[in-house]
Amino acid sequence: MADLLLTDVAKSYGSVDVLKHINLDIKKGELIVFVGPSGCGKSTLLRMIAGLEKITGGELQIDGMVVNDVPPAQRGIAMVFQSYALYPHMTVRDNMAFALKIAKKSPEEIDAAIAKAARILQLEPYLDRLPKALSGGQRQRVAIGRSIVRDPKVYLFDEPLSNLDAALRVATRIEIAQLKEAMPDSTMIYVTHDQVEAMTLATRIVVLAGGGIAQVGSPLTLYEKPENEFVAQFIGSPAMNLLPGKITGTGQQTTVSFEGGGTAISNYPSNDADMGAQVNVGVRPEDFVEAGEGQPYAFEGTVDITEALGEVTLLYFEKQNDADPVIGKLAGIHSDLRGNKVRLTADPGKVHVFRDGESLLYRQGGLEKTATTTNLNVSVH
Repeated sequence: MADLLLTDVAKSYGSVDVLKHINLDIKKGELIVFVGPSGCGKSTLLRMIAGLEKITGGELQIDGMVVNDVPPAQRGIAMVFQSYALYPHMTVRDNMAFALKIAKKSPEEIDAAIAKAARILQLEPYLDRLPKALSGGQRQRVAIGRSIVRDPKVYLFDEPLSNLDAALRVATRIEIAQLKEAMPDSTMIYVTHDQVEAMTLATRIVVLAGGGIAQVGSPLTLYEKPENEFVAQFIGSPAMNLLPGKITGTGQQTTVSFEGGGTAISNYPSNDADMGAQVNVGVRPEDFVEAGEGQPYAFEGTVDITEALGEVTLLYFEKQNDADPVIGKLAGIHSDLRGNKVRLTADPGKVHVFRDGESLLYRQGGLEKTATTTNLNVSVH
């Protein structure tokens, strides 16, 4: 298995820059997930690694060797696409063996590779079936099995679950997680638009936007410590609420006051130069709680719509000006709150503060920044 190093990698079509300044160091054994809005270049970046798209700038190394001009077949990669692309007239065994036969492997090598892959993917009972006799999840496992038998340096997955229904997506996602556990030294790069897949599968997530990288980090780092407003709103569903306010207290904790009279305290540090600055306070819907009578609150609004989901209730507040509606997610059932004025607050450890789109936590130098893109003016909706 292999390390990958992308140094200032870029992709352009004529005068149109699709990707620029992509710098990534992917270690052996990691499962890296590329996410981002439609058109951000995540599949293009994967195809550049595979050799299916030409790199127009920078350098790509696999296992220390520059492979910019190396043909796909010689890069030691295997790719699983959205489409299963199985040969319908071949059995599962023959589908998995096809690439090895083309490579002129011996029958003994082929049988051993198929037996190993079938055991890992629990396909042993299906080896003599045709694809039409398999479920969608089983067909996707066969497509993955064709990659495993080749024993590549790097596995590339391009939205492999997008053609499955909701139940099969969950089951197959679990199977991919189990596959990674069974192959701990395998290096995998996975493209998806599904946040649940990214959060549950990834060693690290790469958020792409505006032609570059918005942030790289573990799933919980991106959720708990987003570097910028784009990542804050892109990771998490429903998206993080952003409330405009003004800094009225600085130090190890930051106090922000709002026009409506509310106040939020954040554990993000600030300095004297931040006093009076216009900022956005970020609070995830699930981090809001109802403020008690007479207690400080961060937001007050009239509940427009409620969605009772059983374990939680989503509160959609009436829009104020042109801002997105504020959403709260409260534990339990609160359908009776519709039409009522409700005050919400949040623990200081859950309150994020952004100045000029950038987290105060990173502006103060408390955490290392990973973003390389300068254009994050991208809608997350």
